[in-house]
Amino acid sequence: MPYKSRYNTDLSGKVSYGHKVIESIISLATMEIRGVARLQGKGIRTEIVNDIINVDVYVDVMIGFSCADVAYRVQENIKRSIEGMTTFHAGTVNVNVLGVCFEQKQEE
Repeated sequence: MPYKSRYNTDLSGKVSYGHKVIESIISLATMEIRGVARLQGKGIRTEIVNDIINVDVYVDVMIGFSCADVAYRVQENIKRSIEGMTTFHAGTVNVNVLGVCFEQKQEE
């Protein structure tokens, strides 16, 4: 006798994501990159058009790291994280380097 689920298996619903969830994914993806000291000033801005997310992040980079290299790795990690954890596609990912820090500032 085949197994028959007692639950409705028609999965035609819709998944939605809160703004804080998207910001958390982007924040974590940014801070995972070696050389990023912290999110700065405006932090993160997002714009969602259909299923595409455009992102602006504002960061400080630690001294001794190439700003261009860190920014590129942040872009790639944000894109990979958004597309891997949500149903959205990454559009434009702008990384704005606002400063250079001597030490990584610990969040309290």
